[in-house]
Amino acid sequence: MTPIELRKKGYQVLFENLGQVTTIRFLKEMGWGTGDYTKERQTNLKQVTRESFWQDIAKIRADRNRE
Repeated sequence: MTPIELRKKGYQVLFENLGQVTTIRFLKEMGWGTGDYTKERQTNLKQVTRESFWQDIAKIRADRNRE
């Protein structure tokens, strides 16, 4: 399935399940995004090491267990 076919099928499913007005509202709310995700990700995660990542996961799990 090409990207155009996928988008067309997605619109079709939305229209069939939500109706035209609600589909348009949904699409407006979702937006299409802007920028270069790959560059932003590389910039934002440049300082993250594997060790710091796992420390953050451990902290989140510990906090969740305390609740």
